[in-house]
Amino acid sequence: MLRLIFGIILGLVLLPVVAWAWLTYGHPPVAVADALLPFERYVTEIPLHARIDREMPKAVQIEANEATFVAGARVYREQCAFCHGLAGSSSQAGKHMFPDAPPLWEKHHGDVVGVSDDPAGETYWKVANGIRLTGMPAYKQVLSETQMWQVSVLLANADKPLPPAALTLLKEPLLLTPTVGAAITSTPGPTH
Repeated sequence: MLRLIFGIILGLVLLPVVAWAWLTYGHPPVAVADALLPFERYVTEIPLHARIDREMPKAVQIEANEATFVAGARVYREQCAFCHGLAGSSSQAGKHMFPDAPPLWEKHHGDVVGVSDDPAGETYWKVANGIRLTGMPAYKQVLSETQMWQVSVLLANADKPLPPAALTLLKEPLLLTPTVGAAITSTPGPTH
């Protein structure tokens, strides 16, 4: 009986020490190209979908019309296109994220385009709250409620014909300007 108790105590002490050592010496898969941990998808996806199902708005707060689609396309270009791509061109950055940022203007599963098979309320929840460990930021402090609904309604209707003004915004290539840091590093520095 004493051996059993000693074994249990040793196991309770040894397990956290081994876990600490494994974490401390950088063995967990933390790089984008690393393999998944066992059950990683279940540990992250099941609670995410349960929370979204519980908290997402059930009623869409704005009308799906031309003004909404055009305004949503502007928000999409400014906030989403770098990672999720544009109509007719996928994002190079989004392909190299983990998990990869879904291309929101490509067809999959038949006629589904991006997340057009999700309710607008689900997309709104993701836009507002972000998704941890994915690179998807929370926009509720960045965008207004109306802007979050505009982009959510646009994406919910991505599989339907959109107004020409919205399509023009969604197909026009992004013009990315260099950052201040890039300008500084490309400028010759003083010589000593």
